[in-house]
Amino acid sequence: MRLALFDLDGTLVDRASAFADAIADLCHDHGYGPEIEQWLLSELADHADRGDFARLRAAFGLGESADHLWRVYVDRMAAAVTCRPAVLHSLTRLKESGWSIGVATNGSSDIQRAKVRATGLADLVDGIAASGDIDVRKPDPRLFELAAARCGTQLTSGDWMTGDNPETDIHGGHGAGLRTIWVAGRPWPEELAVPHHTVTDVTQAVDYLLAHSSV
Repeated sequence: MRLALFDLDGTLVDRASAFADAIADLCHDHGYGPEIEQWLLSELADHADRGDFARLRAAFGLGESADHLWRVYVDRMAAAVTCRPAVLHSLTRLKESGWSIGVATNGSSDIQRAKVRATGLADLVDGIAASGDIDVRKPDPRLFELAAARCGTQLTSGDWMTGDNPETDIHGGHGAGLRTIWVAGRPWPEELAVPHHTVTDVTQAVDYLLAHSSV
């Protein structure tokens, strides 16, 4: 069985739009003003974990516990995040064609899995490895290896990694011995080895995988 690993945020799901909505909802629910909202938008822009809310409490002297605020944030993100129907349809085709599908994502285990469940991806993904599982982040090859193990297999030279981040997804995938597909959108660092294939949408990546299943 062929293995296709995917990044989550910015590749399979739209974290960016969900993030702003989740922060706005959290601040509205707790009566927080624009200063706290801007702090959250800035500090949590790339990734978030429970420790960020401990820093928030310390910075603004909030009464709510960090655990409470983290749980609210996870719930709000899960409610706001989306995966386009076209992406779900593409992954369904990939799975029906005999591929095993895994997710290798940087982020806390609970929030990344909440996104997978909320978007319908859980029915299509065979295994997920989040950096919070083992405190190792992409591009470390161990996260890709864990994702393969969660899918019940081991990495082989014929397996693929698809993602939008040149450093963590493509350079990391190369380091793990994977073929790579870059979902273009940000500048490509000249010092990095180029991906095996480049697309502008993850659905195009799936089309490529299906067309090259015998490669």
